[in-house]
Amino acid sequence: MYLLDFTAIHGMFETFNELVDSHWMKKRVGVNYPCSSQTINSLNDLFQNSCKYSPQTMEPCLRFRTSHLIQTISAILILGVAECTVKLSSTLQYPAINCRKHSAVLTEFGAVGDGKTSNTKAFKAAIDSLSKHASDGGAQLIVPPGKWLTGSFHLTSHFTLFLHKDALLLGSTDESEFPRLPPLPSYGTTIGRFTSLIFGTNLTDVIITGNNGTIDGQGATWWTKYPIYSRFEHASSIKFISNAQMIIVSYSCGSDCSDILIQGLTILAPIDSPNTHGIQPDSCTNTRIEDCFIEPGDDCVFVKSGYDQYGIRFGMPSKQLVIRRLTCVSPDNAIISLGSEMSGGIQDVRIEDITAFNMEAGLRIKTAIGRGGFVKDIYVRRLTMKTTKYVFWISGDYNKHPDNGFDPKALPEIHGINYRDVVAENVNVSAKFDGITNDVFTGICLSNVNITLSQTPKALQWNCTNIAGVSSNVTPKPCNLLPEQKGVVCHFPEDKLPIEHVQLKACFATTA
Repeated sequence: MYLLDFTAIHGMFETFNELVDSHWMKKRVGVNYPCSSQTINSLNDLFQNSCKYSPQTMEPCLRFRTSHLIQTISAILILGVAECTVKLSSTLQYPAINCRKHSAVLTEFGAVGDGKTSNTKAFKAAIDSLSKHASDGGAQLIVPPGKWLTGSFHLTSHFTLFLHKDALLLGSTDESEFPRLPPLPSYGTTIGRFTSLIFGTNLTDVIITGNNGTIDGQGATWWTKYPIYSRFEHASSIKFISNAQMIIVSYSCGSDCSDILIQGLTILAPIDSPNTHGIQPDSCTNTRIEDCFIEPGDDCVFVKSGYDQYGIRFGMPSKQLVIRRLTCVSPDNAIISLGSEMSGGIQDVRIEDITAFNMEAGLRIKTAIGRGGFVKDIYVRRLTMKTTKYVFWISGDYNKHPDNGFDPKALPEIHGINYRDVVAENVNVSAKFDGITNDVFTGICLSNVNITLSQTPKALQWNCTNIAGVSSNVTPKPCNLLPEQKGVVCHFPEDKLPIEHVQLKACFATTA
């Protein structure tokens, strides 16, 4: 829909020619001559007839009505009445914490949206140019309709990247357009990585949004060359490191970030694609993930905080996460996975109103000897699952390590894991809770849980070792390590995290 403000032309122009020749028209709409005299005369008649006195009120009407101009332009464009061209600007509205004072369109920097021409240099030039406005109200870059092939590009602070609904951002399959980076300090020296398609480091106030534009990383090339458990991390679609105050409306993978809002995404990857997690907060604080549909090749949401001795030394936890109103499909993985790379700690994660179909597990916690760190104060409520292997799954034996330098005395702390108001249908195994010898996982609470088994369920429904907790109103009956305590309602905090108080403004983007 074209949203045009015509109030500025009230009383200013007597003829269509004057309107076309005006600075206002050229700036706001854009008209290219020549037009035939017959067309101009017809438009002049319509223009003049729209402005007559009303005999009832004796008040002048507007000299030019928006509906008449739109009808006229539609006639020109659709019926081909004239050879003149009228080019409309499209003004689009989007929500954000901060609106931008300055704006540019990608094509102003030589970009070509044919799906074949590399636009890496155009993105870099555009962002370099707009970065000078960071201290003057910030800037936004509009990606207009088209297929925009690009390698990795880096964003800047106080910046918005806006994708039009008909914009398709295509990740290049040329590996040279994704420079290699040194390993993250929380993951050791043996795991290499590439820059992601959209990248940023040490930034503040970054927004990626649009009106249902698409980012396609074209990951098949990477999956073939760098399969699962390779020593290189794939080039993900989006990654930010050491950032603050971000609004992301796209596939996100962050490291050491804070104040993050991720909402309204559809994330898709082939079921057999390796390590294609949907959303991956890594050592992030104050994060809100909501209203997304995720169908990846791995976990829908994967929370991390560092690997073994490197994560312990780095000491940056993931904490204060809100995850709500998600729909997930992932036959071989979990809705939400905490760890196994959790050596910096994971704390205060609030999960609610989740719907999942055809999953391997609901919430899965993964850890191992040598991880250290902690997973504690985890809260889940109103979880609905249809067809799953496990409803609850905690593993203390996820024994993969970046190298042999881990400390076998570094035991993880797993405590305060709360589940309530859970409904699961067509289930093979109710729960698999495996703690670690001499490191009991404590404070596990289940209340108001109703599990309906599949036609071929496992004989052992509750497999529990080295755990302690309670249950209340759970079907089928849990293991003896989760004794029934009538009337118990597992805790879910009623206070709000800081990110939940964030209110978005209505911002605007204009495409030529």
